[in-house]
Amino acid sequence: MASSAPSAAAGATPPDPLRRDRILSSKLYLDVPGSKAPVVYSPAYDIAFLGIEKLHPFDSSKWGRICKFLTKEGHLEKNRVVEPLEATKDDLLVVHSESYLNSLKSSLKVASIVELPPVAFIPNWLVQQKLLYPFRKQVGGSILSAKLALERGWAINVGGGFHHCSAEQGGGFCAYADISLCIQFAFVRLNISRVMIIDLDAHQGNGHEKDFANDEDYLDQLDKALKVAESRFQPQLIVYNAGTDILDGDPLGRLKISPQGVVIRDEKVFKFAKDQSIPLLMLTSGGYMKSSARVIADSIINLSNKNLIELGSQLG
Repeated sequence: MASSAPSAAAGATPPDPLRRDRILSSKLYLDVPGSKAPVVYSPAYDIAFLGIEKLHPFDSSKWGRICKFLTKEGHLEKNRVVEPLEATKDDLLVVHSESYLNSLKSSLKVASIVELPPVAFIPNWLVQQKLLYPFRKQVGGSILSAKLALERGWAINVGGGFHHCSAEQGGGFCAYADISLCIQFAFVRLNISRVMIIDLDAHQGNGHEKDFANDEDYLDQLDKALKVAESRFQPQLIVYNAGTDILDGDPLGRLKISPQGVVIRDEKVFKFAKDQSIPLLMLTSGGYMKSSARVIADSIINLSNKNLIELGSQLG
């Protein structure tokens, strides 16, 4: 999961009537009581696929391990986590074409997208159940998280961030375009028209990003980018793609950012949003080491300790 720019702006154009109808009839925008935290996760996010998932460097149990750290260490009560619905075909058609979704009925096509050649030889019904269903649950989580961010000021989908996928093409372990989907839903259902995407996942192969090989350079560049963004754009929602493949030792990210650097990075982005009173939605995106889950959990704990998010009950 990689990125080509630290931030980008998305503006609304009027949706066609069919897209609008699909968005308005969707059931993904659940009413979430104040007793719940705006932290979205389902055990169905985690991928266990006959052991084949272990052939890919991505930690497909990362999402559950993040939540386990938060709940077992007493930072977040398990019953306060919000479980999303699965994105249906009609939901996905808001961005994706019928032909692209039909192409996912080919196990060979899915194998190419998730970069796992053995998947090509597995019956597609099993691929749908064990691989694409978890992705669709995460898409539902990203879409719901935008609504929660507008209601609460922030939200974290402990998953999502499939930014290698566009309307007609998947790749890089990304089968559905959850970021585009959550923004299109927000334009219609939340009555907003300006969204900022801050994408701080690593971009493998970009020479200039390899040049920023330590924490200080990376964080300095982030400060500069946020300053420029502040002066040029007044968004109504920030979608923050908070990949951890920037960590030192990650086999695909190839940057050398320390765990503490990730914590500081996330704090800077959340503070940027809070200082300007802009709702922020965080997605966990890429991260190809077992240590990523611990780092993400530590970062969320730090955000709570710095009063940038509130994991406790709003009713209590």
